[in-house]
Parts: sequence; C-alpha cells; structure tokens
Amino acid sequence: QVQLVESGGGLVQPGGSLNLSCVTSGFDFSRSHMSWYRQAPGKAREWVGIIFTSHGTSYRDSVKGRFTISRDDAKNTIYLQMNNLKSEDTAKYYCNSPAKVTQLGERAVWGQGTQVTVSS
Repeated sequence: QVQLVESGGGLVQPGGSLNLSCVTSGFDFSRSHMSWYRQAPGKAREWVGIIFTSHGTSYRDSVKGRFTISRDDAKNTIYLQMNNLKSEDTAKYYCNSPAKVTQLGERAVWGQGTQVTVSS
C-alpha cells in the first residue's frame, strides 16, 4: 500500500532554512510527478510545488525563489529545501502524488506530515 513519510521539520527563526524529506513506497515513484503541500492551522491544505518525472519544477508564487524541490528516484524520495523562511510558511508539510490526490480525493492516502514553525 502507499506510504508517505515526511521528516525534517522543526522550529526555525525567520530567515532560516530547513530541508524536508519525503520517503515513499507502494507505487511507481519514478513514473510519478510529486508535489509538496502544506496546511496551516484553521486553513485548507494548499499546494506548494511540484517536481515532474523530468525533474522540472513549478512553485506557488509565494515560495518562488525561496523553496526548491528535488527528487532521488533511486531512493523513492523527494526533498523540499526551504530558505529565507517567513512566519507565513508555518504549517504542516506533506508530500503526495498530485495524480492520486486528484483521482482519489478524500480517499487519497496522506502521511503524518512534518511541522514547520517559523518564529523568533
């Protein structure tokens, strides 16, 4: 079955950096585009960015130039390097296959997420 295990979150001061990881299993990772999502308290989950099987990337405007997604197909893992963090980046971060999220909706499997808190 699909498993998604996010890690690397923590408490960081504004302007700081974190590198998140998401280890996946149970599906054909190398043939899957993968996205990072985040959910702040009291808000809906939002898309952060995507890495395609070609390793091309796209990001939401608010993180462009600060966040970088990469992937290691040999390890079935994606990463999110976050620099110049801002308080508005505070959220729990998740990874997933956008195709599965679209296809399965509320039945999509999610990991436990990793908490990122940006505060002085």
